[in-house]
Amino acid sequence: MDAGVPVIPGQEIVDSDDEGRLIDALVAAATEVDYPLLLKASAGGGGKGMRAVHEPKNLQQEFLAARREAQTAFGDGTVYIERLLDGSRHIEVQILADLHGSTVHLFERECSIQRRHQKVVEEAPSPVLDESTRLAMGDAAVAAAAAVDYAGAGTVEFLLAPNGSFYFLEMNTRLQVEHPVTECITGVDLVEQQIRVASGLPLPFTQEDLTIRGHAIEVRIYAEDPSQGFLPATGPLAVFRPPEGPGIRLDTGVREGDVARIDFDPMLGKLIVHGSNRDHAIRRMMSALSDFVILGATTNIGFLSDVIAHPAYRAGETDTGFIQRHYPKDWVAPAPSEALLLIAAASEHLGIHRKSVGLTAVNDTGRTTPNDPFQRLDRRYP
Repeated sequence: MDAGVPVIPGQEIVDSDDEGRLIDALVAAATEVDYPLLLKASAGGGGKGMRAVHEPKNLQQEFLAARREAQTAFGDGTVYIERLLDGSRHIEVQILADLHGSTVHLFERECSIQRRHQKVVEEAPSPVLDESTRLAMGDAAVAAAAAVDYAGAGTVEFLLAPNGSFYFLEMNTRLQVEHPVTECITGVDLVEQQIRVASGLPLPFTQEDLTIRGHAIEVRIYAEDPSQGFLPATGPLAVFRPPEGPGIRLDTGVREGDVARIDFDPMLGKLIVHGSNRDHAIRRMMSALSDFVILGATTNIGFLSDVIAHPAYRAGETDTGFIQRHYPKDWVAPAPSEALLLIAAASEHLGIHRKSVGLTAVNDTGRTTPNDPFQRLDRRYP
């Protein structure tokens, strides 16, 4: 607040063994902050301990649930209570700061499409920010970082209200999962810059050197079942064939033959595309998702395709309630057509699925040579 960064009204309810005092403090804070409210764990993020409270009668129950989840996840039951901004967008600003007093922002990312308060689709830049708001938000992010003498790569997160006002949400003092979309539109390798800063080197550019080039979208590929409330799914990655082509990038730590287990985060990878504009990026992502084949474990690829193709998403009408509003019940995958089932049955009968395309060919001399690397089956490069 001293740095002039706008903040959402809120208070922290420090954990205590005296539950009666906790509830008294909670009720007093809720009265001051005013409804609707958002409860969240103070000690960590990732959607853990988050609860929306729209009426006083639900306050105690949701608080105790948030407290238990925070204690389990982070070993600290402290809960932060703040005003809930319905219809808001989740927008974050990437910053870089060196040890020589230079801090810059690398524009914003919009991460409004979330399930269970966890991001699913991210893009840069935001489709709704005008230049004046982009400048003001970037300046606020730089001011927040400078106020704590921050050094390195970080993210300052904001909520953008429907009336255009924005409020500080939190600062993540690390690279985010979605940092590749910023790399795409700026051409800056954020990992490299973080290492340079840690080595004591100054940033090799100023704010004036940075520009936005095109549009980038990232989707998170999860081993989960959208038709069952996004429950984590397990199973072998019997087939794992990512899409290829210009402007397509996949960051992943798994490969064909690995097994998706419940012991780890269900994210299998993040698929990123870069296009000349937002419409181009959307079309490229739709094509990339249609070419992504994962068999053996249930994934959210079909759901992501549905979201990216949704008229509201294509129109840029996104906020943190997007999934809840457009998919109020569990997502249902479209049933395959009868023609597709007949083709699959014929392929199974003829053993087509067991035939492979050779990686080499024999030339006139009897030696093996690589096949044309541009030969692909059903590849569409947008």
